[in-house]
Amino acid sequence: MADPAQRRMTPDEFFAWQLHQDERYELVDGVPVLRHRMMTGSSAQHDRATVNIIASLHTQLRGSGCRPTTADIAIRTGIRGLRRPDVMVEGAELVRDTYEAREPRLVVEVASPSTSAVDRTRKLEEYKRHPTLRCILLVETVLPQVLLYRRNGEDWAIETFDGLEAIIDLPEIGARLTLSDIYDGLTFEPRWDPAAPPMEG
Repeated sequence: MADPAQRRMTPDEFFAWQLHQDERYELVDGVPVLRHRMMTGSSAQHDRATVNIIASLHTQLRGSGCRPTTADIAIRTGIRGLRRPDVMVEGAELVRDTYEAREPRLVVEVASPSTSAVDRTRKLEEYKRHPTLRCILLVETVLPQVLLYRRNGEDWAIETFDGLEAIIDLPEIGARLTLSDIYDGLTFEPRWDPAAPPMEG
């Protein structure tokens, strides 16, 4: 019998199959793909930024009807597509036994060396197609920089936030994220300045 992970699945078939797996998968063009395989190279930087974002959003959104979720909850990106953002904000009422967001408002992808290119291209375009999604955040981990894609009617506008003093206002969910909170506890390599004088040694 063919390995079920190698045949094309619907999202409902995928969730039934995922229940019996030890690892967390995404569904890409109907085929389960191990999420950890795509996450090779993720680090403590990635984990700390993800936890910081969830903690900030949890505090701000408590009692609002919206709530942050982890990568345990999937977002449907097509007829045969499911992704697991690092962080998502769900706007629908909590349903106990669901495995996917019903009214996601915000998704956050925290960059890892092996996923950055996919996050910025294919996954970004998949997320943009979701009808209830209003904001997409791409968070760097090698420097304090965040890209925000915000829905503007049928189009998406992009904003860049640099430096720990920057503040990201998110009225779509009634919250804001400061880069100082996102990057709390992270460290960065010194950035090379071509105008700086050479070091003597």
